Amino acid sequence: MAASTQQVDLDALVRWIRRFAAEVAEHRDYLTQLDSPIGDADHGANLDRGMTVVLAALEGPPSTTAGALLKRVGMTLVSNVGGASGPLYGTLFLRMAGAAGDVESLDGPALAGVFRSGLDGIVARGKAETGDKTMLDALSPAIDTLDAALAEHRPLGEALAEAAKAAETGRDATTPMLARKGRASYLGERSIGHQDPGATSMALLVAAAAATLTARPGDEG
Repeated sequence: MAASTQQVDLDALVRWIRRFAAEVAEHRDYLTQLDSPIGDADHGANLDRGMTVVLAALEGPPSTTAGALLKRVGMTLVSNVGGASGPLYGTLFLRMAGAAGDVESLDGPALAGVFRSGLDGIVARGKAETGDKTMLDALSPAIDTLDAALAEHRPLGEALAEAAKAAETGRDATTPMLARKGRASYLGERSIGHQDPGATSMALLVAAAAATLTARPGDEG
């Protein structure tokens, strides 16, 4: 099936959010461990707390459009996650919501555009760019890879899998970087040699998308 004809519906988006919440819960202590030497040692705990509230919010009346669903997630994160991750992840989902609009499903190019809008929101909010040792170092190459794969008319599931690999590569590339934004930037040279926790959680988000958005219910890897 061509990438442009595959559809990501509301149920798939909900499975994605639930999968991300599960990944954050599983990696909570690891994310906090990564945050200890270069941050406030709270990234895992804060994000896990926020995603727990998101899951509770999803138990309410179901959203009828992709935009409404993503907005609910974004508003919940902004209201319940402390540190930098709340505003940044909240902005990601709120910008995605605005791009998704009042539709019940998204094809491949539309989904890529939604992700791109989320990336642009983080750039505007955090005033960062790739190479600054932030979550952008995982998200930006992932979206570039997704766009490139879709331009080659690759199946959406395959394109998302390639995006997840790019996010992981970007995450790993943060280790030797000098931090230029956020709390880690205060450490100067001492920030070198530590994997960025934000890039790590962002890689989990992209991996969750690859596992769920084109999979049939129950078939997620």
